[in-house]
Amino acid sequence: MPPARPCPLPPVDSCAAAPASRPASRCGGGATPLDATDAIAPQVPPAHAQANARPSSGEHSVPSSAHRRRAPRGCDARTVTSAESSTHTDLLVVGAGIVGLAHAFEAAGRDLTVRVIERDERPVGASVRNFGHVCTTPQADGDHPLALDSRDGWLAMSAATGIAVARAGTLVVARRPEELAVLDELQRTRGPERVRLLTGDQVRSRIRGTRAAGGESASGGALLPDDLSVDPRTAAPALARWLSAHERVHLLTRTAVTGAGGGRVETPRGTFTADHVVVCVGHDLDRLFPDLARRWRIRRCALQMMLTAPVDGYDNPSPVLTGTSMLRYGAMSATDAAGALRRAIAAEQPELLHIDANAMFSRRPDGGLIVGDSHVRAHTVDPFLDEDVYGPLVDSAADILRPTTPLRVRQRWQGVYASSDDTNLVHERLDDATTVAVVTSGIGMTLSFGIARRTLAEL
Repeated sequence: MPPARPCPLPPVDSCAAAPASRPASRCGGGATPLDATDAIAPQVPPAHAQANARPSSGEHSVPSSAHRRRAPRGCDARTVTSAESSTHTDLLVVGAGIVGLAHAFEAAGRDLTVRVIERDERPVGASVRNFGHVCTTPQADGDHPLALDSRDGWLAMSAATGIAVARAGTLVVARRPEELAVLDELQRTRGPERVRLLTGDQVRSRIRGTRAAGGESASGGALLPDDLSVDPRTAAPALARWLSAHERVHLLTRTAVTGAGGGRVETPRGTFTADHVVVCVGHDLDRLFPDLARRWRIRRCALQMMLTAPVDGYDNPSPVLTGTSMLRYGAMSATDAAGALRRAIAAEQPELLHIDANAMFSRRPDGGLIVGDSHVRAHTVDPFLDEDVYGPLVDSAADILRPTTPLRVRQRWQGVYASSDDTNLVHERLDDATTVAVVTSGIGMTLSFGIARRTLAEL
């Protein structure tokens, strides 16, 4: 595959923005045009997102044909795209979560025609129910290069689309000697440029912001500057809208896939074909390929999360990790000090281990805090939220923040993702024309664009 071209976001504010003609699909296949009523309506990302997403140099890419956009639907000047007018495309992506959307974005940047088929009307799964954390530095050694490549992909996508991606880093708060020992080892592994150790005062200055009173419990910590942050409620939906306006991409929503293989995808709306099909269905892998899911012992992991009202004076843009986070991310959990840390938490905060917590939080653009999260694994997870789970998570965040008033929870929800004890990623070629790309841990946002680049490089 040729490398992706720069793909900036030209303004789309009128019917005149529609190109006069469309390139033909590489693969032809002149079938009757599809009904476009179920494609996601294209929209330019919100103005605040465009304003907040700027390359570090302050420069913008020169517009390229690789990611040319078409006029909004309903304009007289709109023409049917090559991807939309045929049942055959160069690439077909099953699933419009962040992993599937990343594949579509990367493929369009390589001048491929792309169809994305999604069962829901818009992204509502794990891609919008998370912390918005692109957490590169703490990943296990085997995943770290892929995470760094994905980081580059996120930044390239932001430059092209105007979707905000913050170079916010990650703040890791240490409140016991065992946590400081883990961070010391992490710095020796990753290097001081990627793990900047902080004193307790430095941590407190980041947490306090302008007026918040918090941080007194921190004895030290670390800043991981490579890590990125996005708003999970808007990032994937905005990318889906952007792709739906791309001349080489067709998003077909409210359409379930019932079978895939050999370059063919079966749906209730008919059969679609492609030179290559990528299946990005997350925890629903067992619905399409039960034998593959069984081989990798994939189950569903359900987590409980919440959104608080804004905390007065707290303006730290970095997601915040704690001691339980150090037991979950591979580069930290593999340290010699991690065993002693687990024993310390078991003795002092057993309730966090009981709910298999990753006690952390991140700040949304409106100031609200996403706080989480617990983990329960099963082939079929119960839909019921356990109120007793939220107490330890809120207490952990409050102990760091020390807000002047109690944290006020505004929303609670359950997230679900694929989980395997054997691997963080199932990336397999099932046949010459079918690849499965499913993240089997809670790092789909982190690995998404790296996986997409790997898939396309292997075609």
